[in-house]
Amino acid sequence: MRIDKHPILDFSSRKKIRFTFEGKEQYGFEGDTIASALHALGVKHLSDSIHKKRPRGFYCAIGNCASCNMIVDGIPNVRTCITPLKEGVDVRMQEGKGRF
Repeated sequence: MRIDKHPILDFSSRKKIRFTFEGKEQYGFEGDTIASALHALGVKHLSDSIHKKRPRGFYCAIGNCASCNMIVDGIPNVRTCITPLKEGVDVRMQEGKGRF
């Protein structure tokens, strides 16, 4: 799910970043957002809708919708499509309004 070769851009020099998703260690790259790193790992289900509990995924990628809201380092309602991936961050799926 990740572009490795591009005619103009060079992706080879990006630093590998370790993080956890649902308690499991994962890796992304410098410059990724949390949602783009998860998408590259094949994770399509990021949260559930508030009322009907339907799966939500990577949608607008600019922070306007709430489809990518997740719990990041214990903080609910983080828009992961615009939140940069950082070393050691703990990411968890969120149901509804983010109550535990």
